[in-house]
Amino acid sequence: MILCGWWNDGKVMSHAGFPLGLGINESQVTESLKKNNNFNKILVLEYEHKPIGEMNYKTIEKKVASIGIKICDFSCQNMGLGTECLELLIEHLFEEMKYEKIVLDSNSENKRAQYVYEKLGFREIRTNINSWKNQIGKLQSSIDYELKRS
Repeated sequence: MILCGWWNDGKVMSHAGFPLGLGINESQVTESLKKNNNFNKILVLEYEHKPIGEMNYKTIEKKVASIGIKICDFSCQNMGLGTECLELLIEHLFEEMKYEKIVLDSNSENKRAQYVYEKLGFREIRTNINSWKNQIGKLQSSIDYELKRS
């Protein structure tokens, strides 16, 4: 299962705080996917009929969604595909799902992601300096973003 491979790959998961990967098995991934519904989805991204990454959203409060994205195939990074996928997701969440606000956070070291989020109109809300530790105990900082429908 492709998600299991990505989620267990420390290189893919390092910005999420898991430089050793998640260490999960296929049945655990299957259980995660069973939670998919209109308000909580994990989506596999494809480019030229090939899986290249994943994107997710979940409702965190009334009319507010939290989102995330990973382009897991490194050969497909820096091609604008993440931006394109996020644009489609944002349009769906605002226009079809009627959310009023979308929030996300980014590891402060992930400058490429920050550039994309800001290009799409996300506004930095706060920087959380040394606010959490990754799975090997290294202090990490993150940036919280929001995008309002208006």
